[in-house]
Amino acid sequence: MNSPIIELQNLKKYYGKNKGIEDVSIKINKGEIYGFIGPNGAGKSTTIRTIIGLINKNGGKVLINGEELKFDDIEFKKKLGYLPSEVHLYENFTIKQTLDYHQTFYDKDCSQRRNELVELLKIDEEKKIEDLSLGNLKKVGIVLALMHEPEILILDEATSGLDPIMQNIFHDILMEEKKKGTTILYSSHILSEVSSICDKVGFIKDGIIIKEDLIDNIKKDNFTYLKISSKDIDKIIVVNGPGSFTGIRIGVTLAKTLAYTLNKDITTISSLQAMALSIKDSNEFIVPIIDARRGFVYAAIYDKDGNPI
Repeated sequence: MNSPIIELQNLKKYYGKNKGIEDVSIKINKGEIYGFIGPNGAGKSTTIRTIIGLINKNGGKVLINGEELKFDDIEFKKKLGYLPSEVHLYENFTIKQTLDYHQTFYDKDCSQRRNELVELLKIDEEKKIEDLSLGNLKKVGIVLALMHEPEILILDEATSGLDPIMQNIFHDILMEEKKKGTTILYSSHILSEVSSICDKVGFIKDGIIIKEDLIDNIKKDNFTYLKISSKDIDKIIVVNGPGSFTGIRIGVTLAKTLAYTLNKDITTISSLQAMALSIKDSNEFIVPIIDARRGFVYAAIYDKDGNPI
């Protein structure tokens, strides 16, 4: 069995009386891409900042290669590549000046990898930092995180601001890093993004890990079952959507998506793709649905004449 490169044991961080994270425990093996997923404010960034020493923990341990990490471990930081969710750099520098400056932090020549990344990400090094869009600023952050070829890569909301083409290029870069044996912690709030590149995923909510599993198992088992009951089930007609229904929106708009019965008390749930529909018995529909993050599925009740009930 492989020993984990990164191991968190009951990591805890409080801001005064307010909980940041509580008893966070995860293990990441060499060459794994570990997806760390949760809504905004769930504790992802707090966990990451605690690992890399930007903030002090209140309890628990961070182990790197089986050894407890000191708060300001220089040797660890030499092996680390970090991309924050928001990239802040000297605004009066050009990109070239920024990369040149950061390159002096390392004892190795980073020029070859730097040039490869600049070309892949289509970066104009003559532009000034203050003139960059959010996406272009994020691309500079990616180069800074990767140009010294780190053994451990920690990415916090890495694709925010990137257009879909650049997201795909970035994911290709990460897969190449994985082949080299780089160990990657990949934080995101988008399950579909994590599921496309990660080996394992941990779900965090309200500062607590609520589920952890291999991504293959998550894909197989990540079905939420929506039960819809009616005393007059024979009046309900299943129709192809999307359409302009008077019912509540609960999922995604895709061609040939089914529309389902709802009542007005059901809260809007975005990013759910309907996968199948089965009738359990004479008065219930059981609808398996899985996260797809692509829009909305509509639901409504119709009578046999096609009129909404």
